[in-house]
Amino acid sequence: MASPAHPSTSPSPTTDTGPRAPSARLHHLDALRAGALLLGVVLHTVLGFVPGAAWLFQDTRTAWWALPVMVVIHLFRMILFMMLAGYFGRMVLMRRGTGSYVRDRLLRIGAPLIAFWPLAVLSLPVVIVAGSALLGRPLPGAVQGGAGDTGDAQGGADGGAPGLLDLLTPGQLWFLLLLLEIILVVVLVRALLVKALGAERAGRPARALGRVLSSPAGLLLAALPYAAGLAAQGTIIGGIQEPTTLVPVPGASLAYGGAFLVGWFLQAESTSLERMARGWPLCLALACLLTAPLLVGGSGTPGSPVLTLVLVPLAGWAWVRGLLGVAARAMDREVFAIRYLADASYWIYLLHLPIVVALGLAMAQMPLPPLVKVALNLLLTTGILLLAYDLMVRSTWIGRWLNGHRRPRALLPAPRRTARRPITP
Repeated sequence: MASPAHPSTSPSPTTDTGPRAPSARLHHLDALRAGALLLGVVLHTVLGFVPGAAWLFQDTRTAWWALPVMVVIHLFRMILFMMLAGYFGRMVLMRRGTGSYVRDRLLRIGAPLIAFWPLAVLSLPVVIVAGSALLGRPLPGAVQGGAGDTGDAQGGADGGAPGLLDLLTPGQLWFLLLLLEIILVVVLVRALLVKALGAERAGRPARALGRVLSSPAGLLLAALPYAAGLAAQGTIIGGIQEPTTLVPVPGASLAYGGAFLVGWFLQAESTSLERMARGWPLCLALACLLTAPLLVGGSGTPGSPVLTLVLVPLAGWAWVRGLLGVAARAMDREVFAIRYLADASYWIYLLHLPIVVALGLAMAQMPLPPLVKVALNLLLTTGILLLAYDLMVRSTWIGRWLNGHRRPRALLPAPRRTARRPITP
């Protein structure tokens, strides 16, 4: 499907000249992109149970497992998503041309960012204030005193009174704005290189970097922008911190711009994904080994800043490479349920947070275990949005806008129109 991460068609040969012949669809990348988006829903649900977290809702109970879950998801989710965006982005550009690629991304990323912002972001203060008042609870810490360091929280960028930029915050849709900015920079730099060197000569470094990145040493190279982002943002606590206003921040731009370029260069080398998938057991083992010290201290950061700058980027990219290999082995053909979730995942992410927060506030004082509350919240949120997707999006112009195509309903098939027959006695 076409979305922020990839188009609706298959990859093609990756030379910079000559015709592009389509090949088999990469179903495992479909699944990984959907997983990266849906893990955002999980992250935002779990944050309400992290001890001491300043989030949009705070449950009366905390869970010891909530912080490790948050740390692990935050390590790899966004660099995986941006890497896939770069991979499929270059594919579209090489097949359709620069102008078509930019127009497609403005339509599928920029337009939804603007159109869904009132429902997805602007509605959050209303939901929080109304829900807290109805339940007789104080406002959550993220609303009272700024965003904090735990995730996509809303609030003043400096913890004080909100200004104009804070009121225009992209909220949890920040990654769409950042992705658009990265795309425009990459397209401009590529255009200048092609004009100066020619398409063939400009493409050689991309293919060479793709070969290096898909080798075992590529893990170190991919981790460098992540480490630079951590160093540039001035704090290493909580990993890469997303922008809370319309102004880009160096840390996120470096880390996620680097991830986008990793995917871009990998797509330039036709055998890169296959080469990366071969060492997935070792990568997963390495990811667990590198993540363990980040979890022991309970804050997601070991005592030494230098150690953090080494462990966090390497652990994040080890998870990405390991998951790429697992997905390539497990999902080498289309599975309807996974493809359906992949189609619906963009819609679900765009509109999930107001529902997650409303349900989190409603269940905050219920005498239920945290794991049960998280499961109920996720089931209700995804269930509501899946029904809405099937009824209002999948087979309509909204589905074509977000995903590049219309597909027939699956959960609630539309009734077939039949010709009227005369009633006979």
